[in-house]
Amino acid sequence: MAQPDPRRVNIGRRTFGIGVAAASLATALGTASPASAAPPWRPRNPFDETTLWDNTVDPLESYHVHGLAVLPDDTILVATEGRHEVCDAGPRDLVMRRSNDGGDTWEPTQTLVASVDGQSWGNPTFVVDRVTGGIFLFYMLSILLPENTGCSGDIGDLYMISSADGGRTWSEPREMSGLFDHFPYDWALHGPGPGHGIQLDNGRLLLNCSHRRVIMGNTVEQRYYGVASIYSDDHGETWQTTAEVPVSVAYPINEARVVQRSDGTVLVNGRAAAGGNRQRIVSVSADRGLTWSPPRLDGSTGTFNAVDASLLRYTGGPGASEPSRVLFSRPDSPVRTNMTVSISYDEAHSFRYSRVINEGRSYYSELARLSDGTILLVYGCDGDNPSFPRRVVLCRFTLEWLTDGRDYLRTGPRYNERLVDLSTGAQATGGTVSTVADPVARGGNRAVFTSNQTGAHVEYTVNVPTTESYELLLRYFRVAAGGLVTVTVDGRRVPNAVLDTTADRADGYDVAQLGAVQLKAGQHKIRFTASGVGRGGGRLVSLDTLSLIDAPSQADVRGEVVVDNDELGYEVVSGVWSAATGVAGYRGGNYRSAPAGTGERVVRWRPVVPHDGDYEVQVSYTAHENRASNAPFTIVHAGGTSVVRIDQRKPGTTEPRGGSWVSLGKYRMTAGPARIELSNAANGFVIADAVRLLP
Repeated sequence: MAQPDPRRVNIGRRTFGIGVAAASLATALGTASPASAAPPWRPRNPFDETTLWDNTVDPLESYHVHGLAVLPDDTILVATEGRHEVCDAGPRDLVMRRSNDGGDTWEPTQTLVASVDGQSWGNPTFVVDRVTGGIFLFYMLSILLPENTGCSGDIGDLYMISSADGGRTWSEPREMSGLFDHFPYDWALHGPGPGHGIQLDNGRLLLNCSHRRVIMGNTVEQRYYGVASIYSDDHGETWQTTAEVPVSVAYPINEARVVQRSDGTVLVNGRAAAGGNRQRIVSVSADRGLTWSPPRLDGSTGTFNAVDASLLRYTGGPGASEPSRVLFSRPDSPVRTNMTVSISYDEAHSFRYSRVINEGRSYYSELARLSDGTILLVYGCDGDNPSFPRRVVLCRFTLEWLTDGRDYLRTGPRYNERLVDLSTGAQATGGTVSTVADPVARGGNRAVFTSNQTGAHVEYTVNVPTTESYELLLRYFRVAAGGLVTVTVDGRRVPNAVLDTTADRADGYDVAQLGAVQLKAGQHKIRFTASGVGRGGGRLVSLDTLSLIDAPSQADVRGEVVVDNDELGYEVVSGVWSAATGVAGYRGGNYRSAPAGTGERVVRWRPVVPHDGDYEVQVSYTAHENRASNAPFTIVHAGGTSVVRIDQRKPGTTEPRGGSWVSLGKYRMTAGPARIELSNAANGFVIADAVRLLP
């Protein structure tokens, strides 16, 4: 879909000068360390951690929302909000710490922008020009309307300070109000980043900014959450706005990051503003950020708490000869716990290896790298507040540590991908295939298979160059009318053969690890069969790409199927089940409860079993003395139906990713949607939270 021409607004010249660097742009944007750089960090251990701020030691109440920059000489700058109150719109300073030796030592905290008379400064976001050495720190002044008794600002104006001496001194603030007034959404709050902007291959400086209407008088849907970036083509002398990511209530994109892919396109990847356990929202630009494609959900990083997360080009990019690597950090959990960093070798379409940094409380995060390849992660952690951290730490670790020895800068990941574009070459039986243009698809198009009967299929002929064991990774499109699909190769089911292509909250892309298959050199038939109705009642199947991956190690995949009480696959069969959060231990945003009765209230979970086999069925609930001692769970399995009564007064086993889990036993399951039910035919309150299957 074509985007409108961007409407550009210029702002005034900078109040300071930055000399032109002698190095060429290509050299400046490379990964080589300049001659003047500090000696690179040589870790005694492959991982270490330094506390930068701790609210039990440092003077302010909280430190939250971070910006991170590494300068061409490996100087590290970390900025954060120093909060006088635990509040998003309370008095906030912007404070910074600086290291000129790769993070071995740190200068004392410096206040860059001080709160005067309760001013609330937030969202520190760095942009570094690697040609001139200029540093730009963008931030926001948040203002509450008088009638707003909450703690989230209604109005937010954009400001910027800059440094020409490596962050030692900073210019006077520049107010950038009015920059977004021409957009037709009545946006009132304009938040940069947070984190960092990027410099593109042509030298353009690009910074994501998120926007919304005032809170007062507007529902979440009426706030028109959206993204429109700013950019500079003259090394920060002037800044202009890009077009917006097309605004959609179904895609309330908020805090986000941008990264340039190897083909020159730019990806924006952002959180959902409405909170909850959500997939990320993405959009792409084919003109270096000037216009953006319609947004989509993207399951490449999984489903986790709606929180600010970081995305970083680690190696590769346009014109680079080294492997493409993109890093992603987030609390990988329905709540803010389990800080995890993952790595992608396919331009952030999927993430192959992951490592948990901290299983405990984890909040906003930000990534960078030093010239020797050391990865830097700044994130909030610890404490008892579910939304705000006690400490802000900087971690340093190697690529080898992150990938557990499966990737080295010197030798590479030994990762080879053969990509099959499923938008072409389909042979349909029992239905029709059409092609839909979509810039978020890997090749710009995807196939849509409309079947007229169960068993209809589309088939592709794939030429395999060498005999190998290949991992199969499917990228597909989820829609409300999505159906079940079964995948076979040469007539045999792949290890994880069955999936449901139904959308959960909105349309979007997802990836499925289909497992490893031994293939001989030559032609093979890969078939996608419309094998049943999806959990939304539809039959549509939409396919993007199939990757045949040759690598020495398997991808990191959790071998579980989970359905929470507010996700696709959970349904209320009868009666009223009230949402609650009063007792800790639940998975996701809440749990459901019903009082003791005779079975007139029933809920059902329908996890999709990926292959025939034996599975342990587990349930999560919150324990309390008023719970039933005989909550009846009904499991439908290949051998029939079993009823297991659980004493919900007794807690289960808690895990870093949330939930308090108890086993219902092991059962033989048939591929496709399973069925587990719970009724209130019990002697106390029954709790419906989450169900999972473990093969």
